[in-house]
Amino acid sequence: MSQEQTEFAEFFESSWDPCLRAVLAVVGSPQQAEDQVAEAFARAWRAWRRVSCHPAPRAWVVRTALNTGTTWWRRRARELPLADYDAMVSGGQDGGLNAAVLAALRSLPRRQREVIALRVFLDMDTGEIAAQLGIAPATVRVHLARATAALRQELSPPKTQEVGQ
Repeated sequence: MSQEQTEFAEFFESSWDPCLRAVLAVVGSPQQAEDQVAEAFARAWRAWRRVSCHPAPRAWVVRTALNTGTTWWRRRARELPLADYDAMVSGGQDGGLNAAVLAALRSLPRRQREVIALRVFLDMDTGEIAAQLGIAPATVRVHLARATAALRQELSPPKTQEVGQ
C-alpha cells in the first residue's frame, strides 16, 4: 500500500465509530447514519490530500455526512412517495447508544443535536464547533447549554419526595 492509502486506512479505522455515533445522534436512524457516513468516507478518500490537511478531518467527515443527508432529504421531497413507504420501518443497530439517550437526542432541534454530536462524540471545543458549523462561538455555547439542559431534564430520574420530612 502507498503511504496515502496507509494514512487513510488508519484514519478510517480510528474514526469510523466516533463519526457514526456523531451522525447517528443527529439523524436518529442507524441505517441512514451508516449510509451517510459511508458516503462521507468515500468522499474523504477521493479528496484525501485536502482532507488530511484539514484541521479536524473527523469533523469534515461528520459535516459531509450531514450534508449528504440534507441533500438526500431535499431530493426525496421532490420525488413521489411509494405506497406505504413510510410505513416500512426496519429494526437495526443503535450504534452503541442507549435507546433513551437516542430518543432524547432525537427530541432536540437539529442544530442542538449537531452541537452535542460534535462536542460529545468528536470531543471538539467550542471554537472548533463554531468553525465547523459556520456559527459564532457564543451561539455554540447557547445551543450546548440548551441541549444539555433538555437532555438532563429528559434523562434524569424523577425526584421522589422523602416521607416524613
